[in-house]
Amino acid sequence: MKILVTGAAGFIGFHLSKRFLDMGHEVVGLDIVNDYYDPAVKWDRLKIISEYPAFKHAKIDLSDNAAMEELFSKEQFTHVVNLAAQAGVRYSIENPRAYVDSNLVGFANILEGCRHNKVEHLVYASSSSVYGMNTNMPLSTHEAVDHPMSLYAATKKSNEMMAHSYSNLYGLPTTGLRFFTVYGPWGRPDMALFLFTKNILEGKPINVFNHGKMRRDFTYIDDIVEGVVRVTQNTAAPNPEWDGANPDPATSSVPYRIYNIGNNNVVELTRYIEVIEECLGKKAIYNMMPMQPGDVPATEADVTDLQNDVGFRPDTSIEVGIKNFVDWYLDYYGKPE
Repeated sequence: MKILVTGAAGFIGFHLSKRFLDMGHEVVGLDIVNDYYDPAVKWDRLKIISEYPAFKHAKIDLSDNAAMEELFSKEQFTHVVNLAAQAGVRYSIENPRAYVDSNLVGFANILEGCRHNKVEHLVYASSSSVYGMNTNMPLSTHEAVDHPMSLYAATKKSNEMMAHSYSNLYGLPTTGLRFFTVYGPWGRPDMALFLFTKNILEGKPINVFNHGKMRRDFTYIDDIVEGVVRVTQNTAAPNPEWDGANPDPATSSVPYRIYNIGNNNVVELTRYIEVIEECLGKKAIYNMMPMQPGDVPATEADVTDLQNDVGFRPDTSIEVGIKNFVDWYLDYYGKPE
């Protein structure tokens, strides 16, 4: 396969690109390397995957239509995995236009590139945040998601609808993946695990939202990557049993699929922090805070379809995953003086 991975300098994109390269595929990694968080981490990730002869970095803005057209025309990808997006629920309240440019305009450019260059399969990152106000656990792709609680979630839901329209109009096989709270080595500095680890080591308080009563389906990075790889190789196909009188949101009469990728094991935030404390050998100073706008109190993924269709079910425990992150963090940043 010749694969375009957008967001290749990002947390998931880096790990996925490395995995594809290790499998012997050719990867073009698109990433503008913006400063949403420390670009040094992104450049260090890129440095690692750039050592592979089969990797090429394209420093292009996803919303640059002309540059995207040229890239698709020149490279002729067989597969595209779109991970580039403006991330973060809380930041979408502060800077909504960044989400429109990257997550909507940028995704439209991806769809157009796939359509005009006969890409065999487009796989793209959606998010568990699309479930919004849904409270029926575990969260299922077969239930409608019409009540997003943030603009970030709304853009991800929009991506799913845009993809469906291209699957319908042009027969483009598309698969959307709803990721559930991804964590692990090389994780983003704006995410809870990173912030908690840094502040605990430095003896600073950690902000614990919803007074520690948040419940999350924490999913380890290697499980996310395994799921993405398997789905990419399993080209979306029409569901012959799909019925417009009783429409299934996860499938269609056209080549369109939606999957959850989550650990299917809900953990309370206070337990998550306890494991970090155990790995660091140091107690946290808690700053209990109310629920933040746009956040949801709980997530839990139904991964039945993922298991049935590609034979994979994430199962890495937080005890294993957090230790791996802490080991990486201490190796990368060292212990504070």
